[in-house]
Amino acid sequence: MVSAGMRAAAIVAAMAIASGAAAADGGVKIGVLSDMDGLYSGTAGPGSVEAARMAIEDFGGQALGKPIELVSASHQNKADVGAAITRGWFERDHVDAIFDLNNSAVALAVANLARAQSKVVVYTGTASSALTNEACAPTTVHYVYDTYALASNSARAVVAGGGKTWFMVAADYAFGKMMTENVSDVVAESGGKMVGTVYHPLDTADFSSFLLQAQSSGADVVALGSATHDMVNAVTQARQFAITPAQKLVAMLVFIQDVHALGLERAQGMTFTTGFYWDRTEATRTWSKRFFERMKTMPSMIHAGTYSAVMHYLQAVSEAGTTDGPTVAETMKRLPIHDFFAENGHIRPDGRMVHDMYVVTVKSPAESKYPWDYYKILATIPADEAFQPLAKSSCPLVKK
Repeated sequence: MVSAGMRAAAIVAAMAIASGAAAADGGVKIGVLSDMDGLYSGTAGPGSVEAARMAIEDFGGQALGKPIELVSASHQNKADVGAAITRGWFERDHVDAIFDLNNSAVALAVANLARAQSKVVVYTGTASSALTNEACAPTTVHYVYDTYALASNSARAVVAGGGKTWFMVAADYAFGKMMTENVSDVVAESGGKMVGTVYHPLDTADFSSFLLQAQSSGADVVALGSATHDMVNAVTQARQFAITPAQKLVAMLVFIQDVHALGLERAQGMTFTTGFYWDRTEATRTWSKRFFERMKTMPSMIHAGTYSAVMHYLQAVSEAGTTDGPTVAETMKRLPIHDFFAENGHIRPDGRMVHDMYVVTVKSPAESKYPWDYYKILATIPADEAFQPLAKSSCPLVKK
């Protein structure tokens, strides 16, 4: 019996094939698999497709002497749908590489297929650090951020500032579970204590019961392991329940679109870790303004990372002279990454692309001087310090 999810996947995949057309024999075909119209679509989705398109255009539109093709589809935040689309892309449609995967449960399902099919998959929108630990594969790359980097840098700073007891409110799927694990470990290592955790369903409108549990815990810190609309709703309702300023509210994953949705009046003072800020350098501004002209929003770190990852993949294909997954993945790991997104990036044996990360705080309305002027960069975390040390990796590809 065919499930509703499988039927939906078949329909979405067919739409992607129709929009992308059949790949030219021997050419390069790239897929962007993302949430195209759900709660995560504003920070990835159509913007990731456009970022990939920009990279293809800037590369010259051709690789190995033939046009580069781009297909896209929505995984609907369902692991079975994402896996079905991926299987069809790999086995029937000859897609060479997939990017984005902005849902950890979907990404973990796709990781198994990438391993079995020896195809390149680059997680530019995924958070779970499991992807470079037990779920790592020879042809997969985790590119932009992960739960370890977000948790370690933000949580250490908060504990050092006096936030000793923590209560976690997190999304009830792979991302929220891994974020909670990473935050708990960092808090404990830093001398703090996790006093409670509660998980909420994905795409929750009413956070009252979860926030009241956090409030009654008396914890110094209420940490949010949620993203996009869920995070925005939780922050808004936390203020309504007067959780702040009595308890410090810390959002572990924040995108610039979230700050835009909250507005500076509500978001001011929020401090968090990010992999990209559009207004950091002249190079980031130049590319981001091009993106804004097309999408009418400044790019999230997923959008910028997708452009960088697609460009790096195409450079590796050109260098290797083939689309063979293992060969291209090995070439990607050998070539350094130096662009507006990552000035000192490289891919480790576990598939983790390490690059500088940034601790930022949100400006007040008075400090903001022009549209999307939202962040002050407090610290730059060097690439070799920002992510889980390779020595701690449980990836079987890492030689101990």
